[in-house]
Amino acid sequence: MIVPSLLLARLAQRFVSAGLFAILALLFPTPTLLAQDSENERRKNESLPASAAMTNVPRTLPDFINLAEHLSAAVVNISIVSSSSQSPASDSRPFRGPSGRQSDPFREFWEPFDRFFSPFPPHSFQQKSLGSGVILDQQGYILTNNHVIENAEEIWVTLTNEKEYRGSLVGADAKTDLALIKIEGRDSLIAIPLGDSDELRVGEWVLAIGNPFGLDHTVTAGIVSAKGRNIGHGSYDQFIQTDASINPGNSGGPLINLRGEVVGINTAIYSRTGGNVGIGFAIPVNVAKELVPQLKEKGKVQRGWIGVMIQKVTPEIAVAVGLPDAKGARVAEVVKGGPAQEAGLQAGDVIVSFNGRGFGDSGELPFLVARTPVGETVTLEVVRENKRRQTVKVRIAELKEEPVTLAAREPERFGLSVQELSPSLRGDLDMGNDLNGVLVSAVEQGSVAEEAGVQQKDVILEVNRWKIRDVASYRAALQKIAKGKNVLLLIQRGENTFFLTLKAAG
Repeated sequence: MIVPSLLLARLAQRFVSAGLFAILALLFPTPTLLAQDSENERRKNESLPASAAMTNVPRTLPDFINLAEHLSAAVVNISIVSSSSQSPASDSRPFRGPSGRQSDPFREFWEPFDRFFSPFPPHSFQQKSLGSGVILDQQGYILTNNHVIENAEEIWVTLTNEKEYRGSLVGADAKTDLALIKIEGRDSLIAIPLGDSDELRVGEWVLAIGNPFGLDHTVTAGIVSAKGRNIGHGSYDQFIQTDASINPGNSGGPLINLRGEVVGINTAIYSRTGGNVGIGFAIPVNVAKELVPQLKEKGKVQRGWIGVMIQKVTPEIAVAVGLPDAKGARVAEVVKGGPAQEAGLQAGDVIVSFNGRGFGDSGELPFLVARTPVGETVTLEVVRENKRRQTVKVRIAELKEEPVTLAAREPERFGLSVQELSPSLRGDLDMGNDLNGVLVSAVEQGSVAEEAGVQQKDVILEVNRWKIRDVASYRAALQKIAKGKNVLLLIQRGENTFFLTLKAAG
């Protein structure tokens, strides 16, 4: 039976060939197959309901080449030279941990700025910092971060053509971490247009350009991970979160959308390692657009103020005042003589809208007030404990930026001086009304407290597990401590809470 055997052999060969062809087709699809796949995908999307169909979603990766090529020239390298009366080892930056090392999760973004210094004696050295900036116009205005140029005695700006210019500080705002500088005698400059950060959508592609670790004009890409992030920087946090690689040296550089517009100014990262872990933060460019005219004209920012201390609306508070959701801002205290008191606001009121605009989180209210021009009258919708809604007209006053003044007292036991957390101090230090404790106003040099790592502006929450409410309860707790016994303190520093041990001092 030779013929059937040959037939079976040929059939087997064809099946093997067909199998190999199918595998090759999967690995290396032909243009015809790709076109058919695209057509099938189009039909699939057309079959989706209008609410589920994706719109304006690119089928391929965006072209970063043209953006990087045309926009890099608008990003500059900024270096500063500053002198200090302290050694780098005695850095007074907040959030230092119990071991003496900084425990602030954002410290890695600032740390490289502390490393570029010359070997001068501890009380007289020069410190060089590196950061980035973005050119705003042909006049030579450059936007960057305040922490890049803070305490600068000299500012130097280097363009992509390696030309270096002496820069001058026009204005700065520490609360938003923005600064405006200017260079003179420059050649023709390339500027990037400012976009609209309110139109950003989560998942949208963005580019970051800067000088990470001193590597000039590095381009990274990612997406917008979140909007309106509060990272504990201050009362005006509304950061854009992105996974585009942002590293030390990117400070002040632009975050750019696919239309080639600046949508943010890169300012911070969250990292435990010192490098990018996919969590970076940028100041929305709409905030910068509001502040730049003031920085040009006055060198500082004028903010609105109504004179209230607020707190978060909890579900329990919402039920008590008859709100369906825990939204708005509860008035914890009304400042005497302030605009809110004159308008009739009371402690316990819940503000649910500002000029007709509702808001979910209490942290949004200070941002809305600060952005309102001084002298303007606004309408607040308020809910009182009797569940009655009413509108209140408040005239916006100017927020006076006064330095925090700590009381000067003789050091007490362990070399510590403490004071009450007054409403004014809580406001100046961005502390909520629900925080109980005493504020450390001074730490004696060489004392037990200094050796343990206690710092000025720390808040002592507990002494040997005793809750501290005020100075009286703090002193009462100290009196219970026998001589020769160690003391355990619960400390709050910024957003961090930790224990410190004071060694027995008799």
